[in-house]
Amino acid sequence: MQLDKISRISLFIVFFYFGILKVLGISQAEVLVTALHAKTLAGVISIEAFVFLLGVLECSIGILFLIPKLTKYTMIIFGIQMLTTFGPLLFLPDISWYSFGVPTIVGQYIIKNIVLIALALEIYSRYKTNLKIKK
Repeated sequence: MQLDKISRISLFIVFFYFGILKVLGISQAEVLVTALHAKTLAGVISIEAFVFLLGVLECSIGILFLIPKLTKYTMIIFGIQMLTTFGPLLFLPDISWYSFGVPTIVGQYIIKNIVLIALALEIYSRYKTNLKIKK
């Protein structure tokens, strides 16, 4: 149980911290987010609103990870957010890849999210196991 709390708090810190930087307009990732926005959603939502909403979403994911009863729903939102996180690898190859199979520092920044996915899946696995035990 202690490991579950540490895992949840770790994801909270990462998501809330990076999210609040976006909400405050001081995130260094804003250049990447802006480039991705220009290639995908520029005609749908302004960049200012997009960055703000992305920050709010990330903060919300962080908070939701602290509430074990909401794990199932947190994982759905987390999964959608993670899909968008990997977008630059496809939509912004000049920024993400130095050459085939060799990521730039931006690409490395994106690829490291695999660790967050693995931790979230471990949390979900423990959540599902606990549900079975309680039945």
